[in-house]
Formats: sequence, C-alpha cells, structure tokens
Amino acid sequence: MSLVVQKYGGSSVSDAEALKRVARRIVDTKKAGNDVVVVVSAMGDTTDELLDLASQVTDNPPAREMDILLTAGERVSMSLLAMAVNELGVPAHAYTGQQAGLRTDNQYGKASIVGIVPERIARDVKDGSVAIIAGFQGVNELNDVTTLGRGGSDTTAVALAAAMHADVCEIYTDVDGLFSADPRIVPSAHRIQSLDYEETLELAGQGAKILHLRAVEFARKYNVPLHVRSSFSELEGTWIMNKDERGLEAPIITGIAHDRSQSKLSILGVPDVPGKAAKVFGKVAEVGANIDMIVQNVAATEPNKTDISFTLPADSAELALEAIRGMKDDLQYREVTYKEKVGKLSLIGAGMRSHPGVSARLFGALANTGINIDMISTSEIRISVVVGIDQLDEAVRAVHSAFDLDAEDTQAVVYGGTGR
Repeated sequence: MSLVVQKYGGSSVSDAEALKRVARRIVDTKKAGNDVVVVVSAMGDTTDELLDLASQVTDNPPAREMDILLTAGERVSMSLLAMAVNELGVPAHAYTGQQAGLRTDNQYGKASIVGIVPERIARDVKDGSVAIIAGFQGVNELNDVTTLGRGGSDTTAVALAAAMHADVCEIYTDVDGLFSADPRIVPSAHRIQSLDYEETLELAGQGAKILHLRAVEFARKYNVPLHVRSSFSELEGTWIMNKDERGLEAPIITGIAHDRSQSKLSILGVPDVPGKAAKVFGKVAEVGANIDMIVQNVAATEPNKTDISFTLPADSAELALEAIRGMKDDLQYREVTYKEKVGKLSLIGAGMRSHPGVSARLFGALANTGINIDMISTSEIRISVVVGIDQLDEAVRAVHSAFDLDAEDTQAVVYGGTGR
C-alpha cells in the first residue's frame, strides 16, 4: 500500500461536473489499494472574483482581512469535493490548512510554511478515509489564517507529502504533463517524460507555469517524487525526481521557458567608482523588488562612466523606478530609461554542461528570425535572453525548432484553458 498525495488545480475543479470527475479519480486511486490525501485549489476563477470584490469595497484592504477572504475559495472546493467522494461510497473529510496542521510565519499574503503537524490527517488516513485539505493556506502563531501566495496549493501538497513521507505527490493540472515549451505558443511541443529537480527549478524559475518554484524546492529538499499529470486524461504525464533515479542520460536541451511579466530599467552614465551599484540594488531591495537579470557595461562614449541595466517583475518596477529617480543626486547618473514590458526566453538542459555550441545555435536561430537580443544571462544549465515583448512568441517557436524539439505528431492538449 502506497501513500499518494494528489493536488488538483482550479481548472480541474471548475464546476460541479469537474468535481465529480475528480472525485472518481480519487476513489479509483483509493480502490487500487492506496492511502490518499488530497489538496485542492479554489474552483475556477474564484480567487480572482474574490479579489475583484475586495477592490470594489476598498483600494487598500488590510492584509489580514484579505487572507481571511481569499481562503474562502479553497474551503468551498474542499467541502464540495469531500461530499462528491462520500457520494461514491468512500469516506472523506475536509480540512482547512489550520486543521491540517500547517503552521506559517506572520507574513500575510505570502506566508512561508515553518512547520507541519499533520496528526489529524494521519489518523484519518489510518482509519481508511480520504483527507481533503484546502491548499494555499495555514495559520500563524497568532492563530490567524494566512495565505501562501502564488502557487500556494502546490507548496501545500508537496509540504504535506514530505511531512507524511508519501510515496509520490501527484500534481493534477489541465495539460498532460510538462512540455518542451508552452503548448499555447508551440502546438508541436513534446511531452517531457522525466526531469530532475535542478532542471525543473530552472523551468519554474524562468516562467514555466505548471509548477511553482517553492513547491519544487520543497520536493528537492525532502526528495519527494513529483508526478505532473492532467486530471482530464489518463496519459502518463511527467515524472520529476532525483537525477540518479531517472536512469537516463540528460538530453542536451530539456525545454524552453518564457516570461512576459518583466520590466527593464537602465541607469546610464553612472560614475564608474566602487559602491554605486551597491546603492542602486540596496534601494531596489528596500522597495521589495526582486532583481532578475543584471548587465553592467563601461559606457562607450563617456570616460569613467558605466551603464547598469536590470530586469525585475513588472508589478514592482514603478516603485523601483521612483526610488532610482529619487537618488539622482547621490548616484550622479545621466538618465534612467524604462521599458514597461520585455520578453524573456530561457533555454534549459542539463546536457549543456558537456555539449559545446549551444549558445551559437541559440543566437543563430534568433538572428535568422530577425530578433535582436537585449540582455543575456547564463547558469550551468540555462541561457536566458531578453527580447522585445512583441517578438517573444516568435522567438520561442524559432528556438524550439532550431533545437529539434518539435514533436512529429501534435501532442499538447490544453483541456481547461489555463495550464493550471
């Protein structure tokens, strides 16, 4: 008998019929001889609808009250799913994050899990019931409800799987696993059979939306095997595990991730002396913006001057821009420029370590398509480039074809429309 943790995203439980379909899958897993713990997201667009309601009431909702509001969506779906499983003759009980023993820090809106004591869940499973837990939420030391931020249900599921020593954590979404590129952009993308944690972290960190970064970090830290599948089909999906357990030589290129949520700031004509960059990034950190890519070059036309460019999430770019403009006297720069939206393409594969020529092939594919590169950054298994936002989709398709990643037959099907 195995312990299986299953997580179902919002598109998988979007309405009553979808809930019934998921309930049948849960019951099938249970009848196959497994113990089952389920983590569920809010139904469909419920979270967005709750955010819209809050915006109609106030422009500045208190963070504590917002967390109480947003956790309501998962409570609805967990209770309905438990009813659907019970209707099929298998006992099931619904639990909030607090009841499931998820303890977090006090950071409302983006709390981190600091401990899990799933005693109640473990007793339920031992008694033969299916435990269904509301994802995305926990409770802090003040006994206040907290939310885990974007991808919180993935993180809930993997953390529970780690705490309960589950044999596998199945992440159910509305595509048949992880693909070599986003199937909405590249219909010929092929399904990836298996990945290691390192490659998956790079894909998640560079914009792939199927798995959240924190969930993958949890899985790697506690060696939790992940199985990404569609709740709309019976196809095998993608396995994510320790690279030693894959038993396969890593392909040169695993896949391509893209991100259209970045902005770019450039500070031109900064005196080329020690300490200026530290001041820039210290100020950006003060406003809570996370830097992604950084390029610093000696200014070609200005002696003893340097230009500093960096990308960051678009939702924090305005704050960073305002802060940098407020430092003009201190930094003594000539001007600051701002691109509200840029596109980032990331080529990822563990095989890069041992295969030369990957960069040349990437840049050649973009050049042949007439796409100019604005910024470049690399790691051992990744090359990322910034291109114009209006050319991003074309760039992804060109690079995907250049590295022979296109499937012979169309494989990618998006059942629910969102990828989550």
